[in-house]
Amino acid sequence: MGTNNNKTNAAKRGIFTSAGATQKIVVILVIVALAVFFSVMSKPFRQYATLVSIFDYSYYISFMAIGVTFALITGGVDLSIGTGMITCGLVGGYVIAHKAMPVGVGILVALVIGLLFGLINAMTVAVMELPPFIATLCSMMLARGIGSILTGALSVTWPPAGSEQGWVRSFFKYKTEGGLLIPVGFLLVIIAVIVMSLILNHTRPGRYIIAIGSNKEATRLSGIKVRKYQGLAYLICGLFTGIAGIAYSCTFQAVAPGSGAGLELDAIAGAIIGGTSMNGGYGTITGTLLGVYVMSLLKTGLPYIGLQSNWQQIVTGIILIIAVLVDVLKNTKGK
Repeated sequence: MGTNNNKTNAAKRGIFTSAGATQKIVVILVIVALAVFFSVMSKPFRQYATLVSIFDYSYYISFMAIGVTFALITGGVDLSIGTGMITCGLVGGYVIAHKAMPVGVGILVALVIGLLFGLINAMTVAVMELPPFIATLCSMMLARGIGSILTGALSVTWPPAGSEQGWVRSFFKYKTEGGLLIPVGFLLVIIAVIVMSLILNHTRPGRYIIAIGSNKEATRLSGIKVRKYQGLAYLICGLFTGIAGIAYSCTFQAVAPGSGAGLELDAIAGAIIGGTSMNGGYGTITGTLLGVYVMSLLKTGLPYIGLQSNWQQIVTGIILIIAVLVDVLKNTKGK
């Protein structure tokens, strides 16, 4: 029985690997097509400032998407990452601005808050075995309320660039003496992608997380502590929610309480577009990054052709439906 299961899983992995490679090529072509389309439709889109904006949007989506990829691979999901990210940025910024703490303390607080949300999700999903959709939906509501209460429902601004503690912003956007903005945060994203790709594909915890998504019961019968590694996936997701909160706070002017709802869909869509299976068992961090740039291009490019936020949500929803349909077709072929 165990041999048959191994053969079946190996066959499925082969199908997913082939389909995943093809999907990455398709996503790259989509990125090129979108860039060409927006450039043709809007002359202002061709400016250097637009490239900086694309990277600005990509930072927080990338970090959220990297984290949620681990949750998706287990066969779960994390809907709390959008509001959680905002809460991390709010509380971290509040500590800096209103408690006169060094910016390093604010960064640490943001990461701890993210890990706490990850721990809550790990406990409710892996230990209490609540459905991930319901458990993380509850976490999303908690995050929204906690952020508003702790900051008194006030917006928070992290130290501006050029100030004594504004050095943290230069990790994402560096301003030269000539005033040119360089999106250096791209390097941090690439480092995160490389590290998490290695963890997912070349470490025991990573392989166990993939195994849980492939066949949770068979993984348990193999002697693997499913709760431990399923919980680890949500802790990783929480950590990257904290990192996303820092990236968001250091990239944009202010962090507003009550915002963040819906931003998780950009990250989830990016992961699915990049080839992560909604049924679990397969996903790549590099594919996720490619999917993120599709979302970032859309968020940046659509306003240039006159489509504002409501239309952006519609387009995002349509793309997410298409990505899920592709995932369903891949799974149907794998059976």
